[in-house]
Amino acid sequence: MRVVCAVILVFEVIVIGLFIPVAIALEGMAPALAAGLWGGMAAAALVLSGLQKYRLAHYAAWVLQAAFLFTSFLVSGAVLIAVVFVSLWVTGVIMGRRTDEVKAAHQARAEAEAAREAGEAGGDGDVVTSASSRQTR
Repeated sequence: MRVVCAVILVFEVIVIGLFIPVAIALEGMAPALAAGLWGGMAAAALVLSGLQKYRLAHYAAWVLQAAFLFTSFLVSGAVLIAVVFVSLWVTGVIMGRRTDEVKAAHQARAEAEAAREAGEAGGDGDVVTSASSRQTR
């Protein structure tokens, strides 16, 4: 899940960065305000994409998604882009969690199979002990 979320955040960096010239040229927004608002969000998205292995960064990225959606109302046409990226984010989280659950179940099944085969092959306690110690590594 974290890899998918990091990739989505990297693509958002590009899109958020492109909001700056659009806001200046089409909406007449002050360059300092546009650069500060969306430039800061782009920098935050870049940093958060690298920190997705931490739970706090993942929750901070949810806050960034909300900020991205709300600030998109300042630029005409940007709401559609923001909705698409927030939808990608939600879909990435849902599908990533499902994938992580399937991976964990498959790994547990493989470890149980290996332990069962080791127990059947050896028949003595030493082989079972070594198989269980191999599982903890």
